[in-house]
Amino acid sequence: MGRTISLPFRPLTSRQERNLMTYLDDHFLQITRNFKKRAETSSTLRTLHAYLEASRHLLKIILQIPPVDPSTSLRTAYLLRLTGDVLSSITGYRLTSESPPTNGQADGPIASTANLDSIPLPLARSALQDLLDFLDDLDQAWVAVLQGQVWDPSSGAGVDLVVPIDSSNVKSTPPSQTDVARLRSLLIGGQSAIEEWLSEERLTRGGEEEEDDLSATLERMGLLDEFDELFSKTLDFLGGLGGVIVEPGSTVEDMDIG
Repeated sequence: MGRTISLPFRPLTSRQERNLMTYLDDHFLQITRNFKKRAETSSTLRTLHAYLEASRHLLKIILQIPPVDPSTSLRTAYLLRLTGDVLSSITGYRLTSESPPTNGQADGPIASTANLDSIPLPLARSALQDLLDFLDDLDQAWVAVLQGQVWDPSSGAGVDLVVPIDSSNVKSTPPSQTDVARLRSLLIGGQSAIEEWLSEERLTRGGEEEEDDLSATLERMGLLDEFDELFSKTLDFLGGLGGVIVEPGSTVEDMDIG
């Protein structure tokens, strides 16, 4: 059951919405450009950590969009965009590297692991923890969005939207079935891509390359449980999501969502 507190729920004005869209579109474009030239010294996103930091900033801004129509769909659309971009870009980096290896092109595929430097296990663990922390934030963000919750930045969690009984024209429409299907596809595909990417990383322990499978290596790092629970909150919730509209005076607990 989600928490319920009093937070602003006014939708964005047309001017605020235009300014926000301009800001987000510009930052998405900057991230895309710097990702594509990530092997070049002029890029501001040459490492996975730098890319995640830039994405964290966008996530924070997107979650401030109020879940009240007509602003609701804007929050969903931009969070879908961020999710798709992040999950398709992560594997373009190494866990720890000053410059990501490519086959001669900044936006090309990762080179064969035979040509990559090995990564000491402690360094790999720190970088992977950073990645898992971000993906967990993204997981929690989606749970809040799917439930039509207001994001409380002080607690880093969603809280229930309570609409005053006298606000008959206020509603919060959940993501469409098309959005839900796209989200599920992105998360499942992203899980598989990240697992394959990690399997190709050359990790070393005590100067010798790891010979165990990925699960054994993650368990040795103490990160297996976190990896196995990747997007578990969102995927668990998706099965029960329906076409529900928040009525005045109601909270998410009052809605029949599976």
